[in-house]
Formats: sequence, C-alpha cells, structure tokens
Amino acid sequence: MNGQPLHIALADWAVISVFGVVYLGMFLGGLPRLKLDRSGVALLGAIAMIAITGMTVAQAAAAIDLPTILLLFAFMVISAQMRLGGFYSAVTRRVGEWNLPLPALSAALIVVAAALSAVFSNDVVCLAMTPVVARLCLRRRIDPVPLLVGLACAANIGSAATLIGNPQNMLIGSVMKLHFASYTLQALVPVLVGLVLLWAWLTWGPVKDGDPILPPAEGVGEPEPEFDAWQTVKGLVVAAVLMAVFLFTDGPHEVAALIGAAVLLLSRRLATSAVMRLVDWPLLILFMGLFVVNHAFDATGVAAQAVGWLQSHGVSLSSPGPLLVVGVTLSNLVSNVPAVMLLLPHLGGEHQAGVMLALFTTFAGNLLLVGSIANLIVADLARQQGVVIDARRHARIGVPVALMSLLGAWVWMAWA
Repeated sequence: MNGQPLHIALADWAVISVFGVVYLGMFLGGLPRLKLDRSGVALLGAIAMIAITGMTVAQAAAAIDLPTILLLFAFMVISAQMRLGGFYSAVTRRVGEWNLPLPALSAALIVVAAALSAVFSNDVVCLAMTPVVARLCLRRRIDPVPLLVGLACAANIGSAATLIGNPQNMLIGSVMKLHFASYTLQALVPVLVGLVLLWAWLTWGPVKDGDPILPPAEGVGEPEPEFDAWQTVKGLVVAAVLMAVFLFTDGPHEVAALIGAAVLLLSRRLATSAVMRLVDWPLLILFMGLFVVNHAFDATGVAAQAVGWLQSHGVSLSSPGPLLVVGVTLSNLVSNVPAVMLLLPHLGGEHQAGVMLALFTTFAGNLLLVGSIANLIVADLARQQGVVIDARRHARIGVPVALMSLLGAWVWMAWA
C-alpha cells in the first residue's frame, strides 16, 4: 500500500458494521439489554452476514473449517468420558492425600493440571479439579486462592504444549497444517519455563492477601462422579492411541479423533445422552458463527489492506514482537479464539508464526480473570465452596505469571 489510506467500498460498510458489532459482543461477553452471550452474538452475526452478502448456505458452510469443528467435538467427547469416569477428581484427591508441604503440593497440582490439559481440554480439567482442590485447601486450613488461581494458570500454560490442549490450538493446527510432533517440540520449552515460573511465584511471590480462611462448605455444587476404573482405562487407552497417531502419522487427525470418540460412545454403562450433555455446544456454535463472520469480513479486503499498511511501515505480524503485542492485546479484548480467527489469515502460513500465535494467545489467557474460560470456571466453582476469587486476587498471580511466561516464550521463539 506504501502508506496510502485504506479504501472501503460503500457496499462493504454493512459487512464491516456487523463485524464490529459481533466483536463488540466478543469484548463485552454479549450485547447490552439482550440475553445474548458470545455464542448467540456469533450465530446472529453469521445469519446477518448471509443475508447482507447474499452468500448461499453452501458458501457459508464452506467458510467453516470442518476439520477443526470435528476435532474439537471428538475431544469434547473424550474429555466427557474421562470426567464421567471420575478420573480427574480421583487423580486430584490422590495428590491431596499425600502428606506434602505446601511448595511440594503446589508443584504436584501444577504438574497434574498441566499434563492433563495438554492431552484433554483445559476447561474440563479445571471443571473437575477445582472443587477437589478447594475442599483440600479448606480441610488443611491453607489459603485456597493461590492454589486455585495456580490451577487455572497451570491448565492454561499446559494446554499450550500440544495442538489438542485447547480450542485455539486445534484451530491453528488444523488451518495451518502444523505437524503435531514438531509443534510440541518447539512449545515444550516455553511451557516448562512458564510452569516453573508459576510455581516459583506461588512459592515465593507476594500472593497472600491476609483474608481469613473460610470453613469448608458442605454439600455445595455438583457431586463428583464416582471413580470407574473401566471407563477410565478405556478413555486413557483411546487418548494414548490418539497421541501416538498424532505424533507419528500425518493422516487426518480429525478422522482418528472421531473414531476414538465413537469407540468411547460404544458403552454399556455410560449413556450417550450423559456424554453429549457435557459437549460444549455453545463453543462449537461460536466457532462456526465466527468462521462465517470472518469470511465475509475478509472478502471486503479491509483486513488485508490494514496488514499491508503495517508491512509497508516495517511491522510484520509473523515477527515475534508484533505478534506478541497484537496477539496478547486481542486475546484480552475479545478472547483468544476470536483473536486467533482474526490473525490466522495474515500469518502467511509460516509454521513458526503458528507456534508463536498458539503460545502467545494461550499464555495471554492468564493475564486477566476474564482472559480465559478456565479462569472463569475456577472462580465460579470456587465461589460455590465459599472462596472468592475476584479480579484483584487473580491479578496478584495471573499478571506476573502471564508477563513472565510471555517474555520467556518471546525470547525462546526469537532465539529459535
């Protein structure tokens, strides 16, 4: 563009307006005076784009990256299997039964949360582990806030280790065709550094706020599922086979994941309806709606002009510094999944840029309480146990941990 101003056709203003309203909804978590959450905003935005642009239903469907949707759905089924089998809760209880001093206990919980989140969904891991960790802390008269915020941070950081750890990584891996093993090798060092920094801050950082320790709350929240050894083993075997397939083959990962999910659904004990209730349907709708909205917006050429303008001024989104700033900013404005969708078309298909985008947007989720769904899940379930985690309490851990882990990831990716 060589410094020339952006040119926008009059017919594109309606599309840009809908796009702006949709991403305002992503920022606010909904739209004022309406009972719409982010998924509802994305769905209505997609419908508006179809009506405005005249695209056919087939064209709208073609805008959706089906492999991403199928992979996400399959791993929701697998995570539901592990949760219904009581695996997450059983592992957390077992760690809590060890007679460990607080630094060792926090290290053990960080390792468990991170490892589980790398293979299963970080949101589901937080959903299952939070009540157990909260009750464990209250029984031992330990301030529960640091360990609970640490749980959310560990789940977010650990989920960045693989291309199946969280929804935005699945999207990046599918769209950019990243090699699973190559990604993990590059991401492993910044993930491990981030986890060590998290543990160090929990151990030596000024994270306590001096509030009194509350008595444990009894009979609050959903009951934990009983541990089922057979269902757990079945789920772990499927997960292990899928990890091997992803690491050592280049076939369509979404097909392998669907086959794994189908094997788990063939059950004489767990009803299909019970598993399907734990599938995050609103998240799938959010993905599909944003695919259509972003496709219509990209067709206006405005985003490409803006990226070209930046490049003409020496700013490339595929470079570590600019991508870090833009990725972290967008992730905390509109959430990491919409941020990734906005940035993906402008990275030039570079493997290195895909790895950076996954790391930066995932680590950015720890910065603010509203930065990731995992944080909100932990805060909501902790409140049911009588533990209040507000923005200030979260920031005492989340802000320094996010900044340190992002700095570590930036140094690693710039050096690599």
